[in-house]
Amino acid sequence: MAKKGTILVVDDSNAILTAVRMLLEAYFQKVITLASPNQLLTTLRDEDIDVVLLDMNFSTGINTGNEGLFWLSEIKKTDSLMQVILFTAYADIDLAVRGIKEGAVDFIVKPWDNTKLIETLQNAYEISVANKKGITLPAQKQVVSKESGMFWGESVAMQQLRSLIEKVAITDANVLITGENGTGKEMLAREIHLLSKRKKEAMIPVDMGAITETLFESELFGHVKGAFTDARTDRPGKFETANNGTLFLDEIGNLSYHLQAKLLTVLQNRSIVRVGSNLPVPVNIRLISATNRDLQEMVNKQQFREDLLYRMNTIHVEIPPLRERPEDIVPLTEIFLSNYAGIYGKPALGLTNDAKEKLKTQPWYGNIRELQHTVEKAVIISEHDLLDADNFDFPRKKEPGVKEAATLEEMEYRMIKNALDKYNGNLSLVANQLGISRQTLYNKIKRYDL
Repeated sequence: MAKKGTILVVDDSNAILTAVRMLLEAYFQKVITLASPNQLLTTLRDEDIDVVLLDMNFSTGINTGNEGLFWLSEIKKTDSLMQVILFTAYADIDLAVRGIKEGAVDFIVKPWDNTKLIETLQNAYEISVANKKGITLPAQKQVVSKESGMFWGESVAMQQLRSLIEKVAITDANVLITGENGTGKEMLAREIHLLSKRKKEAMIPVDMGAITETLFESELFGHVKGAFTDARTDRPGKFETANNGTLFLDEIGNLSYHLQAKLLTVLQNRSIVRVGSNLPVPVNIRLISATNRDLQEMVNKQQFREDLLYRMNTIHVEIPPLRERPEDIVPLTEIFLSNYAGIYGKPALGLTNDAKEKLKTQPWYGNIRELQHTVEKAVIISEHDLLDADNFDFPRKKEPGVKEAATLEEMEYRMIKNALDKYNGNLSLVANQLGISRQTLYNKIKRYDL
């Protein structure tokens, strides 16, 4: 296929510019890179640019994304039909969605999927060519898929899940996502949001395990000035912030029983009352919740309200663990290899057959998150273009019947795990048993991936 089109890439990382240029030169006629946006407008005047791939942050220590939005605005003033794709970190997706509203055609998340990046740029190039010729493309050509970071893979289980999500996302049905730690529950939530009718509004994530009981109502429902000592101004809560968009409640299984009733009331009434006020405020949100716990079992043990569970899981989807879909392990590894090779300035990296077999036989109890960290480490220490099985380091398996002295971390891990099992995941009881604060406990749970 003949290479066509001119792509302008603006990013302050030379490693990223090099990696992207090497990738794009195989698909586009010309690739221009800029390490600073200062010459951006001049380049647009001097060159016949078809698509701009624009980073959102350029100044050291500033990560607000406002620079990207500013330069997007300047590009649109120069050429309102210019196709701009924002290049952003995962944490800035909500800002990138704002960029879509302000004229960007799409956004790509770092670290990126090479196939997705090429597809998105090619689609934008087709729109650019059509605009220059005054042609209106068919609707399906104008829809550029929004990059959520979700990996679907080749396994039957994930393809079935994808089919279900595509049907569910376009509705306003509440969704409960379950699955082990590291399977990508938040990414799936973002995929649902980006496929929904609410995609132009924000998706607001809330980590329920990190919110203390005393701040629950203020964080979720907001407060008015003078409601408590530090309430110096009115402040909207997460529900109001997510109005007309999506509210994502992560770790919902960690919410204490009496606070579940408060959440249920808001979901039933579709309105909130700020702390210190008596006035109800209507809210229109699509609720997506996620947990790695068995909520039905918690209902049976009277640890989770059955009426709240019914309200949350109009649709229940479960992400299968990585070990149950081994055919997805190598493709995922290759995506991470490509991404991290670009980030760390390494040449294109491949895998030997021995490495592939070793990766496929691992249990991956930390799932995609564990695989990603393993690949990143392998890329950092690699000295060759082809990674062998020895490049992937895993904890040594203990021989049966052989006891080893536990490290301090192992002892702490076991104590926390045993207490969680004993009290069926009730964090308040576990923290009290261990003599630590709930927040400290939650940080350790995150650290040990419990």
